[in-house]
Amino acid sequence: MVIWQADFYRRPLQSATGEPLWELCLCDATGNFQWSRCCSQSQANSTWLAEQLQIAGEGRLPEAIAVFRPQSLSLMVAAGEKLGVKVEASRRTPALKSWLMQKAQEYRNEPNYTHEPYEPLVSDRPPPGPLPEELWGDRWRFASVSAAYLMEVFAERAIRIRHIPEELTPVALGLPSNAVIPGVVLDGGRQSLKIAQWLQEASPVAIDYNPGPPNGLILEAGLVERWIIATFEDTEVAEAGQTFQQRKQATQGLHFLLIQPDDSGMTYSGFWLLQNT
Repeated sequence: MVIWQADFYRRPLQSATGEPLWELCLCDATGNFQWSRCCSQSQANSTWLAEQLQIAGEGRLPEAIAVFRPQSLSLMVAAGEKLGVKVEASRRTPALKSWLMQKAQEYRNEPNYTHEPYEPLVSDRPPPGPLPEELWGDRWRFASVSAAYLMEVFAERAIRIRHIPEELTPVALGLPSNAVIPGVVLDGGRQSLKIAQWLQEASPVAIDYNPGPPNGLILEAGLVERWIIATFEDTEVAEAGQTFQQRKQATQGLHFLLIQPDDSGMTYSGFWLLQNT
């Protein structure tokens, strides 16, 4: 399946008449395919985008296009609809983000560089909001399993909702079978399936421990959504949170979220492999 990663946004460049320039950047996951074109702000619309996508594809459009920037999404969706190409919101566009960082340095050498402050990957992020009370569950805890156990149990056992992208598996990341993969386990009780279904719609991306006071557990979801899973003052839990963050550093950011109806370890409602982007 051919998937392009795309960004369409204003750059620190201007036209000969002083009008801000927007740039469309397209690439594939390997970075072997890279294509970009600029237009004036007055041209920045879905019709221009659709025309450029056709030119870039040379008659072979991708099956899907991944977009990480919320401000680009609506225009890209409209362009994709014109061409029959699915556009997906996704923070996981590493090849594109790496290229945009490189291009940000190159802009400084352009004669039409505006010298305005420019952060190539920044998107407006709202402050985290509390999860609805019905999604709290009965209890939660930090946990960890070996990479081998993770794939043997959670990838094979029947789970109602499961999200294990191939590119996030320990093997794909080059992690050894004895690598310690950190995670968060939520015992949802009777609300377990409801919580898992809500999470499936929210598209979890990562979980972070945020040192306090108060200490907190933040869920990153969708493109910019942030949710407060829990707040706490217990020093032992805070130490476990620090260990959770440290273990993520050793696993290239890989971690997991497990939803289960109780702590028996017999049945699971939802499982997600996550990675800090």
